[in-house]
Amino acid sequence: MKHHAGLDVSVKETAVCIVDETGTVCREMKVPSHPEDLARVLKDPAWNFERIGLEAGPLSQWLFEGLAKAGLPLICIETRHTKAFLKAQVNKTDRNDARGIAQMMRVNLFRPVHVKTLTNQKRRALLTARKLLQEKAIAIENDIRGLLRNFGLKVGIVGTVKFEQRIHELVEGMPDLAEIVEPLLDARGKLRQHFATLHRKLLAIVRDDEVCRRLMTTPGVGPVVALAYTTTIDIPARFHNSKAVGPVLGLTPVLHQSGESRRVGRISLCGDDMMRTLLYEAAQVLLTRVTKWSWLKAWAMNVAKRRGRQRAIVALARRLAVIMHRMWSDGTRFRWTKESTPVAV
Repeated sequence: MKHHAGLDVSVKETAVCIVDETGTVCREMKVPSHPEDLARVLKDPAWNFERIGLEAGPLSQWLFEGLAKAGLPLICIETRHTKAFLKAQVNKTDRNDARGIAQMMRVNLFRPVHVKTLTNQKRRALLTARKLLQEKAIAIENDIRGLLRNFGLKVGIVGTVKFEQRIHELVEGMPDLAEIVEPLLDARGKLRQHFATLHRKLLAIVRDDEVCRRLMTTPGVGPVVALAYTTTIDIPARFHNSKAVGPVLGLTPVLHQSGESRRVGRISLCGDDMMRTLLYEAAQVLLTRVTKWSWLKAWAMNVAKRRGRQRAIVALARRLAVIMHRMWSDGTRFRWTKESTPVAV
């Protein structure tokens, strides 16, 4: 008899539910959230597992890798779809969630999620840490601006390099205020220093990555966007069609249809928020700052005339995602004109 299992993971313990092919609960337990402990329980010869479900979450990549190495048929499932399925339960508990996931595995009613390779997981961690340092540094700069504004001191428009010098000029002759601002400037300087270190590491990775260099031939796409795209897509072959990248990144409109009513809403905003934001910024750069003309910019300008600039940027971000996937799959560089011959790399 075949068995199915559902894992509801928390930081300390994981609720495990094992059911047979008829849906009867065979065993329920709580196990420490560690691959070795889970593998020890699930590798019991009494169970003949066909599928084991694990909801995507903070620990899912680590647990998936460890359990997959143990030879278990583990499947990482999509969070929103799982939440909708489990909402039918009256009481939400770890035990009931594990039961629900096990039943989803049994009836084959789930959406699998791609688990990234270890290399791209590390690169993603680099991108996340870099972004965090940048955001914290900007937050401190804005707080300093607001603090000084209370005393009538306006920082004005100043670049990152000359920001500290400008603050020192404003608080000159006010030693009590300078004592308050100085620790903030020191913290901001340390954050900027570590941000620069991680950014140099990012540039070194992109410099040695042939796919990233190829993607950077696309106008508006820089090293950060290229590296984020490769870490998000991970394996281009997992998409049967380049156009499927848009919905995965949440850049396609949501359709609401019921009877005679049919309404197209805003973009779904599902998927990777960082990648979606970077593609939006790349589309803005292409539309407003890239001076070299291309068929892609001409297309976006036409969309802007018909639908407005905001929708044109979103549409351009979606098309950039599709084009970059096609370039990655075909091994070609960006074509500036539609009539040009693709250049193989």
